[in-house]
Amino acid sequence: MTTRAKLFSVTPADWVPGPGQGRWTYKEYAAIPEDGHRYEVVNGVLYMSPSPNPRHQRIVLMISNHLLGFVEGQGLGMVFVSPLDVELNYGNIVQPDVFVLLNEHLDRIASSRIIGAPDLAIEIASPSTARHDLNEKLDAYAAAGVPEYWVVTPDAHVVEVWVLDRGVYRSLGLFIADDVLPSQVLPGLPVTAEQFFM
Repeated sequence: MTTRAKLFSVTPADWVPGPGQGRWTYKEYAAIPEDGHRYEVVNGVLYMSPSPNPRHQRIVLMISNHLLGFVEGQGLGMVFVSPLDVELNYGNIVQPDVFVLLNEHLDRIASSRIIGAPDLAIEIASPSTARHDLNEKLDAYAAAGVPEYWVVTPDAHVVEVWVLDRGVYRSLGLFIADDVLPSQVLPGLPVTAEQFFM
């Protein structure tokens, strides 16, 4: 596969010159020339993801809009959207679709990236990214200590909420329609699953 090939799923970017798969760090990742592709590093492996489609981006806007009103409206912290690098820890650099840093962790904001775990990470899972979001990325978020992780599935209009429990994610369930999302990081968040898909 070349960088010109049509990308339909998250794929190890074996063709990118660098230290070799399994040994990527932020230094090598940051040195990749800007080529219009979306890269992340999970467990030292460089991955390339498909470009988001309009529906994906619309859902990102809906989620960030609801979170902005609650998180920043109440002075709880800050909301960010991709593309923005988050160096979870050594060998794990991701770009969550939406994420929240609470006030006590705003010191993780550096000039070029976020260094450390967000308090809430949200990924919009498409058929091409769902396996990666629920396997490699879920494990990376858990290992970095991200307290809460939401996986949003547009085709099914479902939000799955995962919370960290003794270092391992536990699902609080699948939420649809008028189910209020039971955030532990943002208790009292007045948002239902269907509000992300309007």
